[in-house]
Amino acid sequence: MQSWQLPEYIADILPSTARQLESAKEALLGLFRVHGYELVSPPLLEYTSSLLLDIDDGLALKTIRIVDQISGRQLGLRADITPQVARIDAHLLSANDGINRLCYAGSVIHARPDSLLSTREPLQVGAELYGYEGIEADVEIIDLMLKTLKLAHAKNVYLSLGHVGIFQALADKAQLTVAQSRELLSLMKDKDSEAVLAAMAGWDIDTIWKQTFAVLPTLYGDVETVLSRAKTELPAIKGVQDALDALKTICKQFKEYKVHIDLSILRNDSYHTGLLFAAYAPGWSDALARGGRYDGLGHQFGRARPATGFSLDLRDLIEVLPQKPAKQGIKVAAQWAVDAKAFMDELRAQGEVVVIDYVGDDANTLHCDRELVLKDGAWMTVPCNC
Repeated sequence: MQSWQLPEYIADILPSTARQLESAKEALLGLFRVHGYELVSPPLLEYTSSLLLDIDDGLALKTIRIVDQISGRQLGLRADITPQVARIDAHLLSANDGINRLCYAGSVIHARPDSLLSTREPLQVGAELYGYEGIEADVEIIDLMLKTLKLAHAKNVYLSLGHVGIFQALADKAQLTVAQSRELLSLMKDKDSEAVLAAMAGWDIDTIWKQTFAVLPTLYGDVETVLSRAKTELPAIKGVQDALDALKTICKQFKEYKVHIDLSILRNDSYHTGLLFAAYAPGWSDALARGGRYDGLGHQFGRARPATGFSLDLRDLIEVLPQKPAKQGIKVAAQWAVDAKAFMDELRAQGEVVVIDYVGDDANTLHCDRELVLKDGAWMTVPCNC
């Protein structure tokens, strides 16, 4: 192996793409700011005791761990920023009992890629709202997610909705064990009702619950059809009805978008507790952005709060992000660099790009359209004719 080769699913970002990403990140953080979301920047490295969640085995599998040479304790490279922001809300911002709106943008590291087309170093950008359990908070976050994708130039975006509360309510009524719930959750995503029934064959639960769990993988499609079927084919228990009511409300709020409902997408080994949402677009193999409600996540940090948020991997959007050409600068021949230093510093203070040419490079190579010349004893810039 060559010494310069990078690990699999890890890649350098070259100048033109780096400009795209940084410009897009700046624009998205600006969008979050005008909606009242304050920027936080958690560390890339934390003790695993605070970085990992007891309720999310999937996050533990994604996390790369090392031993801290100072304390001897185990450290982890973050695989998701959301739990870190929950820690900040619960601990560092605990003086505020009202709503905290927080946003972030930073790299996360995965032990393995999520798919064959994924990177192990996503650039995670997102926004989280803490302290309000009303569905208005979910509407606000979904609206911000869709505005984010519009600003990133994603086209023909449609919204997919689900709700963990339906499965949780049914699991409680059926008195499933934790292991049984996890097994069913992992099967639901394949939309295979026969596999779900086969898994429950030896379980000591009523037939009615087995039949109900087998229905869930079939409840996906357009809003009217899925909600109508769910109303007639799912039991009228409170948790189920509350979830269906929430889905109806969200659909009404975003009727200008194409909306899809999928009650079998439940994100196994996740910290989400209620409404789930994701944004898709034609030509993309996976969601462009996703989020949901995760009430109580801050409990392990000392303050359980209602919470909802979304995130996306900005690297996934590179092909649609606006191009950001290099800013054209001013070329300075190396022999003039000392004498012209004061004038060069003044130009840079004004935001101009000033490049010293040491080897006679072409102006296009240096991304320059002007050059510095001495005329009548004064320095001035002229169009570059070299």
